[in-house]
Amino acid sequence: MTKERYLFTNNLLDTVFEFVSIGTKGSITKLVQYSETPIKDVYNLGFGDKNEEGFIDDKAITNNQDSNKVLATVASTLYLFTDKYPHAWVYAVGVTPSRTRLYRMGISNNLTEIEKDFTVYGLLGEHWELFEKGKDYQGFLAKRKTK
Repeated sequence: MTKERYLFTNNLLDTVFEFVSIGTKGSITKLVQYSETPIKDVYNLGFGDKNEEGFIDDKAITNNQDSNKVLATVASTLYLFTDKYPHAWVYAVGVTPSRTRLYRMGISNNLTEIEKDFTVYGLLGEHWELFEKGKDYQGFLAKRKTK
């Protein structure tokens, strides 16, 4: 993606990424983590503020006025992760309906660019379908396109 984003660090496995959000509330350390699920090749994308214990606090509401830059940074970690794990399917859902709505808006606003490299699905009830703007999805699944 070509959007402005933060620089981040990552672990050797390219499964944990850390960056600092800088905005109206100061400097807030963020974490992105890709975790295996019981389903082969499906990973959960976890994201949130880094708490005092060094873990993700996905319930924190920072309101640092940089959400587009933060979401672009999270998206850029997806590229690095899927470079290393090309068969991975990445599942994401917000911890609250409003957070899921924020992710849905981010995908919708960047769908043309995202679809160049990823196939994105949305969860409606119990069924997955190709992501379409204007639908109230409860979760998201992304797969890197092969070249």
